[in-house]
Amino acid sequence: MADRGMVTIESELKTAFPPVVGPGARLLILGSMPGEASLRQRQYYGHPRNAFWPILSELLGMPTQASYAERCAVLVARGIALWDVIAACERPGSLDQAIRPETVRVNDFRTFFEARPGIIQLVFNGGTAEREYRRRVLPELQPPQREIQRHRLPSTSPAHASLRFEQKLAAWGSILDWLGIDQVEPLRSDDQGFTCISAP
Repeated sequence: MADRGMVTIESELKTAFPPVVGPGARLLILGSMPGEASLRQRQYYGHPRNAFWPILSELLGMPTQASYAERCAVLVARGIALWDVIAACERPGSLDQAIRPETVRVNDFRTFFEARPGIIQLVFNGGTAEREYRRRVLPELQPPQREIQRHRLPSTSPAHASLRFEQKLAAWGSILDWLGIDQVEPLRSDDQGFTCISAP
């Protein structure tokens, strides 16, 4: 009976992805933990109703037909990195409310920031990412790393439906200001040599 219980717990352990990041990263977007649809596809924000990619496509001039690899490459070209606060946890289903707090293991941000001193802005995709970062990550950082500017934006998850797409788009438009981008010229896949850059 004990063995069955152990198998059940292990089967619920969810493991997040490595970051999407390039050498010129200046702004890091942090989620909490990939949902089930994302985990199945091995892609950030893989749920078809998650507004993340439609919002970023609108803001950054991504081609509407862009593949996942192309989208990641556009982020890298714009100085944007993607990661999650939580590296692994037990969570039945996809909702943040179902995360079992005692099982949470966060990513190694101290080492990550040491290797990427160009990152000067953090953007939290929703409240759970911000809360877990403040609680579990911030106390372990070096003093200069704690001074990285932090911003919380509305969650792009379909579970957070209190805001319309247009409202979320307007709020997320702030990342252009934080990146110092006044006007976005559309990027074309044949110009960029798109690749999805991940780093441990």
